[in-house]
Amino acid sequence: MAMSGGKDDGSPMMEMNTTPLIDVMLVLLIMFIITIPVATHAVNIDLPNPSAPPPDTIIKRDKNKVVVMPDSSILWNATPMNEGQLLGALQSTLAIKPEPELQFQPDPQAPYDTTAKVLNIIKGSGVTAFGFVGNEQYSEFTRAPGTAKPN
Repeated sequence: MAMSGGKDDGSPMMEMNTTPLIDVMLVLLIMFIITIPVATHAVNIDLPNPSAPPPDTIIKRDKNKVVVMPDSSILWNATPMNEGQLLGALQSTLAIKPEPELQFQPDPQAPYDTTAKVLNIIKGSGVTAFGFVGNEQYSEFTRAPGTAKPN
């Protein structure tokens, strides 16, 4: 850093010394950073109350499949159920050892809101053996799902 001692003619130095100003600003900045509360992100999920699955619900010991249909209906192994019954069925699978695999396959035309709710229910239930199925139909972007592959 360059320092100026004034002119040789004895006149007073007219420049402001900014070093103390910068020091004070740095101290204030550090104090401001220390006093900021830690940002915590929480996503509150209101899970439905579990209810008994319908009596004709089949809970398989190896794998179960949840499908969300375009009309917002939820199917458990092809059996329609509501969100509370889904949570009850998921809790029933947790009692089986080893835990059966849960396969999730939303229809391409299923509403996003219903699909997100079902995923939140699955996440909140504590299921660990979970996977998405049916995504292979979207592996190529050049063709629509369900059309034949070009030769």
